[in-house]
Amino acid sequence: MADPMTPAEWRSALRAEGVPFTELDGWTTRGRDEATGKVFGPVHGSLNHHTAGRDSLQAIAYKGQSAALPPPLAHTYLPKSGRLVLVADGRANHAGLAARNSFDAIKAETAIPKPSKASGTVDGNDHLYGIEVENLGDGRDTYTRAQYDTWVRYNAAICRHHRWKAGSCAGHLETSVEGKVDPRGPVEGYGRRGKFAFTMKQLRADVEERLAHPASWSPAQASTPPQVTLTGPAYLNLGLARGYQLAPDQWDEVAFTEEWSDELGHHPATSEVFAVGPARFTGSLSLRLENLPVGDVVQVRMSEWEGATLKTLHPIHEVIGTPGAAFAVVPLVKRLGAGRSMRVRLLNQSAGGIEVASAVLTALVWKES
Repeated sequence: MADPMTPAEWRSALRAEGVPFTELDGWTTRGRDEATGKVFGPVHGSLNHHTAGRDSLQAIAYKGQSAALPPPLAHTYLPKSGRLVLVADGRANHAGLAARNSFDAIKAETAIPKPSKASGTVDGNDHLYGIEVENLGDGRDTYTRAQYDTWVRYNAAICRHHRWKAGSCAGHLETSVEGKVDPRGPVEGYGRRGKFAFTMKQLRADVEERLAHPASWSPAQASTPPQVTLTGPAYLNLGLARGYQLAPDQWDEVAFTEEWSDELGHHPATSEVFAVGPARFTGSLSLRLENLPVGDVVQVRMSEWEGATLKTLHPIHEVIGTPGAAFAVVPLVKRLGAGRSMRVRLLNQSAGGIEVASAVLTALVWKES
């Protein structure tokens, strides 16, 4: 049990821990205490969330999520830059109902059990600090290295101030009786560690490591990777010898059947692979589609493969049917890792078959050594 940090204590704790931060206007008086008639505190832990969106500061501080969930939605906001924003000093709408069994474990700094509504509930907004970390939460959007480093320092700063252990740090998924999944997603890296999947267990371990050192401590960093040497660029210009039918409701790779130019020699006849890593490339894919009804859509996306295994899907581009043929130019800009190949996939969302009348891929490819 502890009184919430004052603005001066927030500043002191964050600076000591090496947290880069900025202060949003009005944060020292922002909160839901007066509106709810409830006073924030005593505090028992730090609850961690992801935003499930981009550029969320306005919603967190000023707009809220809905009339039923007005702002502020957290005490702090952590964008991908790694510079923390102080949003509110009072009660915030971030935690909702926390399962009593989970909440008691946070207070006791013991292993947090799966939240059980049957154990009773506690209003987490009364007793938990809340941070919203910018991430889509789709399992693919990556937390940056700077963002995660600040995230660890932030939780450690709270724990060090209150003389808590890392067990006082929890994720919303560990307390929610509504089945929340935040936070989650891949992390670019931390210290000497490369890319890894976020877990609260790992965050607590990193916070615990910080708390074992003075607040001024920083983790050892990975050595600078060797400089990549690029050769090229080589010119790639591929197309179709003739059009083909694209059936509805299934992804189908474009098989390039005509080699106009392939300086790298990576494109065998009738292959759907157009680039092989490690390499970088920039260029475009020009498409002409026949018989696509007006307003109907064909989706286009690049995909990365390791042998016959699909590894990564890239953002979708849409070709929309217009009177006559439908045309589109899809940009191609990418670094392709070693052992991976790149293909183009099309999805016909129209009810009937259409014709891929032309597909011309033009790119400059730099090979990595």
